[in-house]
Amino acid sequence: MLDFGNDWNIVLKDLINSENYKKIREFLKTEYFTREIYPPMQEIFNAFKLTPYSDVKAVILGQDPYHEPNEAHGLCFSVRQGVKMPPSLANIYKELKTDLGVDNGTKTDLTAWAKQGVLLLNTTLTVRRGQANSHKNCGWTEFTDEVIKLLNKREKPIVFILWGQNARSKKAFIDTEKHFVLESAHPSPLSAFNGFFGCKHFSKTNDFLIKTNQTPINWQL
Repeated sequence: MLDFGNDWNIVLKDLINSENYKKIREFLKTEYFTREIYPPMQEIFNAFKLTPYSDVKAVILGQDPYHEPNEAHGLCFSVRQGVKMPPSLANIYKELKTDLGVDNGTKTDLTAWAKQGVLLLNTTLTVRRGQANSHKNCGWTEFTDEVIKLLNKREKPIVFILWGQNARSKKAFIDTEKHFVLESAHPSPLSAFNGFFGCKHFSKTNDFLIKTNQTPINWQL
């Protein structure tokens, strides 16, 4: 049985026992045995382990994990310290500096954001080496649809930050009267100039949190 170490154990109980998740597990058993898959199996659910359901203030929703060696560790857009900064994260930092003047330099591990209530979630939680979106159709999309629906049930308002087409598709499951949705192009170099740069999502997130009597996020690492 999966143990997240927090209240996700209760919140995700039905989802973990669902036929869809059983299908994902069987698929991943074969994939991890026969191919190079990221992140490491024990890190697939790091986002949930680091950010309890009741603590979520904001959700940053990406596409799928980084697909090169040593990069993905279960938090979207984050890599461990010492790993070369991926281009998407570099663009996130450019926008953060323009928006709030925050300069995170060469720090690449976003765990500090997760511990403040930022759920760093991908729409697909695993990937084959060198093959973006390769696990999109194994059941993860439906799994994360249900996660978004469960977050939508929260009484305390959440900021949903949707970057890219895969993430923006989840807007259909969010009550925009209760929660705050921010959406833009993906920060990838392929699309960042199509609406990601200049989105000011970091300051808008904190403005909403303050307005709803929640502690703003310290984006400085």
